[in-house]
Amino acid sequence: MSRAAAQDTTAAGTETFGEPVIDVQGLVTHYGTRKILDGVDMTMRAGEIRVIMGGSGSGKSTFLWHLLGLYRPTAGRIRLLGKDINTITPQQFQELRKEIGVSFQGGALFTSMTVGENVAMPLREHTDLDENTIRIMSRLKLEVVNLGGFQDLMPSQLSGGMIKRAALARAVVMDPKLLFFDEPSAGLDPVVAAELDELILRLRDAMRMSMVVVTHELDSAFKIADKITVLDQGKVLLTGTVDEVRNSGLERVQDLLNRRPRDVQVDAEEYLRRLTEEQYG
Repeated sequence: MSRAAAQDTTAAGTETFGEPVIDVQGLVTHYGTRKILDGVDMTMRAGEIRVIMGGSGSGKSTFLWHLLGLYRPTAGRIRLLGKDINTITPQQFQELRKEIGVSFQGGALFTSMTVGENVAMPLREHTDLDENTIRIMSRLKLEVVNLGGFQDLMPSQLSGGMIKRAALARAVVMDPKLLFFDEPSAGLDPVVAAELDELILRLRDAMRMSMVVVTHELDSAFKIADKITVLDQGKVLLTGTVDEVRNSGLERVQDLLNRRPRDVQVDAEEYLRRLTEEQYG
């Protein structure tokens, strides 16, 4: 068992939560010749909120895109809800996506649609439900995120926090088993961010969802996480509970928590070599 995998099998993970809903083994990926993820392992269980943290360039966003099946890895395996997403057929992957919700960083609402139409869109695209049922289900989800009565407004009429909540209503409208968040608190003031954190916790408890949250907001991460995976330079630096991360003796983890900059040494010859390779191939 790898060091990261060993860290990922704590008593909380094996006793409190259910079966694995995400199982990543040896994930490696490149952008051109540059290695972005280097042997990432992660196991997450049903009912868990897993926060992915790391500094800029650590690979956390790339890792999220792999989990969503948007990128194919150089090597390694990703299993979501028991299915290997790199070996299943496109049709099987489409069926799997119906059990997955995504709340994007900027909300990604369609500006030409009302809030209600945005929330109802997955139901119209992926089900044969009649319009009356779709309308009722979408309004119920808006009620869940405290946007009841806002279905006829346009996205441009919403505040930043309301856009995040509307996007969340759309992400959960089909009652997914697995929900992904990309920087849910980004751009929000502290009070609105705290309200969104509470909403995430209530949704997990009420709808029994498993959640992956990519964030750099420490207050939010410590409030909602059951476990935190810290990435650094494409590798898993640590996986543990909030207390285990806070009390970690790893210097790089403490650098992240205390916002201490890294002492970056610039090798001028190496920099010029890379520039030459990029320019002349």
